[in-house]
Amino acid sequence: MKWLTDSLKKMDKTKWMIIGLSGILLLVIALPTDSSRKNEELVLNPQEQGNSQQEQVTTYKKQLAKDLEQALACMDGVGKVRVMITFQDSGEAVVEKDVTKSSNGQGDSQLNSQYQESTVYQETDGREPYISQQKLPAVEGVLVIAQGGGDSRAKQEILDAVMALFPVQAHKIKIVKMQEP
Repeated sequence: MKWLTDSLKKMDKTKWMIIGLSGILLLVIALPTDSSRKNEELVLNPQEQGNSQQEQVTTYKKQLAKDLEQALACMDGVGKVRVMITFQDSGEAVVEKDVTKSSNGQGDSQLNSQYQESTVYQETDGREPYISQQKLPAVEGVLVIAQGGGDSRAKQEILDAVMALFPVQAHKIKIVKMQEP
């Protein structure tokens, strides 16, 4: 037990800061949000919903920004927050295809080979392709406007949190101080 107290006394500010930031990041990541789970299901299972895919993607983007605002607002020193997220694209719908491959020949020597793809369609009024998977839009940049945006410690915590949540490099994240009312 003595070794534990001795090692705790030897820790400098940097190590304590790293432990504190790690704890905050784990807290932010672990925050459950039912609405974001429902929204992911909505986007990932487009056949089960009546909305168009474009409406689903728009809803996903708005919900993502709202969830980030709520998470950052809970952090110490951040205060009120507004977030804008830009995306590289609008996602991608992967269409189901039937693939037929055939080859004539023996062993390594193939004389003839054929490859054929055909789109699978849904049983609906019109001929709509069956979408097997909806890929979500990729985040390109994040703008955070926060009351605590002028404080360097709060800025670093916001930057670390955004980088932990999204695959975005630091130069694609901008944090600014919110205008006083």
